[in-house]
Amino acid sequence: MKIDNYSFGEIKIDGISYAADLIIYPDRVADKWWRKEGHLLRLDDLKEVWPYKPEILIVGQGLPGLMKVDVAVVEYCTNNNINLISLPTADAVIKYNELIRKKPLVIAALHLTC
Repeated sequence: MKIDNYSFGEIKIDGISYAADLIIYPDRVADKWWRKEGHLLRLDDLKEVWPYKPEILIVGQGLPGLMKVDVAVVEYCTNNNINLISLPTADAVIKYNELIRKKPLVIAALHLTC
């Protein structure tokens, strides 16, 4: 899957537009992704990601990067050899498109607004 475009509150993936936070898996897009705390990404918010055993997890922290990643997520990724890349969403989109060309198992969890 390729991200065609991203702007505040909207993203286009393979020609389909989405207007809610989402997770891009290798085989699907899970739109309307919601976290227990809007600006804090917790381990439980990614419970559907872990069975995929991603090599790389890209977190889009919102346009200005306000969403923080809980230390438990960082520790889980470290302990399970998952390369965690956490960036403001515009930068995360660029990194995602760059990495999927190299064919690792990449999952992106993207916060589209603040």
